[in-house]
Amino acid sequence: MSPGEDDRYAGFPPGFFDRADDRADGVFYTPSRLVTHIDDAAIAAVGDLYAELSIDGSAPGPRRVLDLMSSWVSHFRTPPSELVVLGMNADELAANPAATERVVHDLNADPRVPLPDADVDAVVCCVSIDYLTRPIEVLADVGRVLRPGGPLAISFSNRCFPTKAVRGWLATDDDQHGRVVAELVRRTGLFDEPQVELRTPWGVGDPLYAMTATRLAAG
Repeated sequence: MSPGEDDRYAGFPPGFFDRADDRADGVFYTPSRLVTHIDDAAIAAVGDLYAELSIDGSAPGPRRVLDLMSSWVSHFRTPPSELVVLGMNADELAANPAATERVVHDLNADPRVPLPDADVDAVVCCVSIDYLTRPIEVLADVGRVLRPGGPLAISFSNRCFPTKAVRGWLATDDDQHGRVVAELVRRTGLFDEPQVELRTPWGVGDPLYAMTATRLAAG
């Protein structure tokens, strides 16, 4: 079912989740890109966020974390005891030194996360949410694999591959991006009220925004 045929997407303009390059994502992501997509200050802000949420290795006790749409770096200041990295390029995931488990999977082809129910303590997604063509289905399945009380942290900036980002993302500004991400999470019905904040100084370097929400108890 496409977003245009799913009532959960009601109110989004037609074509919002279309892309200029609609080829299979496996074609675009075949070349390895061992680069960072945000500047050092924004990367540090991501690491600070994970530490504040007590989901990195500095927190007491073991943590099993899913890094959704990951690559060769996951931006934890101290990696958690278990880090599952899910992405499109096997070589990039293999190069991620923090990963303890690697999953090659195309969420636009199949929005189901290939992990068991209530399998992870936290889920993070860094500067990639704008590439999902069926984001509510993906986020709903994220809620399935996330244990009740676990945090979801989605960070985003103004950098992207414009041909692969959905058209609605390209047509909206930073403030609207936050509202879009919050609404997508809200429509899953599985999380508490999303909170969005700017994590870097305004007007200095790459902006880093974060949406955080907590998985509600089952039922």
